[in-house]
Amino acid sequence: MELGLALPTAGPQTSPETIVKVAKEAERLGFHALWTFERLLRPVHEVVPLTGGEPTMMPEFYGSVYEPLETLSYVAAVTERIKLGAAVLVAPLHVPVMLARRLATLDQFSGGRVIAGLGQGWQHHEFETANVSRSRKGARTEEFMSAMRAAWGPDPVRHEGEFYRITPSQVNPKPLQARIPVLLAATSAAAVRRAGRIADGVLPLTSSAEELRGVVSVFHDAAREAGRDPAGLTVVNQAPWPTQVTREPIGDGRPFLGGSPKQVAEDLATARELGVGQVYLAAGQGLGLDVGLQGSDVDDWLGLLGEVIEAADQIGALAP
Repeated sequence: MELGLALPTAGPQTSPETIVKVAKEAERLGFHALWTFERLLRPVHEVVPLTGGEPTMMPEFYGSVYEPLETLSYVAAVTERIKLGAAVLVAPLHVPVMLARRLATLDQFSGGRVIAGLGQGWQHHEFETANVSRSRKGARTEEFMSAMRAAWGPDPVRHEGEFYRITPSQVNPKPLQARIPVLLAATSAAAVRRAGRIADGVLPLTSSAEELRGVVSVFHDAAREAGRDPAGLTVVNQAPWPTQVTREPIGDGRPFLGGSPKQVAEDLATARELGVGQVYLAAGQGLGLDVGLQGSDVDDWLGLLGEVIEAADQIGALAP
């Protein structure tokens, strides 16, 4: 199983220098992937959360978010091996051909390291800003994937669908990889099943091992029903934000994939047993708010991440 890390791309105190520092150190420590995410804007009033419930203010760190593909392009130039993932790009806010070309360009410049994580979006203010309808966004996202993959295929590229049309055309560059992995974010059983039918993997956000077990089961069942082999697909689970890696163990109420390096490693071993292909630690997304951006704080945090790798290796949590 692989271990990924979210770059500190959000929050008013982060900087290109900090992002680069974390990226280089993550590669040196042995992390397998770096992750970014997309946020178009942060309304300055209460909104309904992704999971529903009473309206609330979005976290402050959403007020400043570096663009994911530009950030990954910069990071690609200062790293050599580590994979570069976006989790997630809000598909309906993009044009399939344009996003396909941007991802293919990054894949070429990075030597074939791109992972494309797509989501259907949830924040209605972003849809309003992009002048895109929220109606049938699941179906729109599904067709978006087909159109984007068509753009990566042989010329002349063509696509004729309900939401998107590509007249027979040359669309280049193509990706360096034979197939850029396209993963779908999922917070509901319906979305997990959709990923099982059409995606190369699923990107859930789970808060317990039991919840993760359920996601893997639904994902694999949907893949089999679609005539696909689950062994060729992947589950990339995000450790819930703001779950932290801590110096001392956490007792009762410890969050899944949180706590001391040894505790996190034990949860990683559980995820591996459940059939997860990668877990990525997301605490770094809000690094500026969580631990500050003073040099010693970042160094201490990176040191803890190194201890997670060591602890995970000792118990075989990251074994193939």
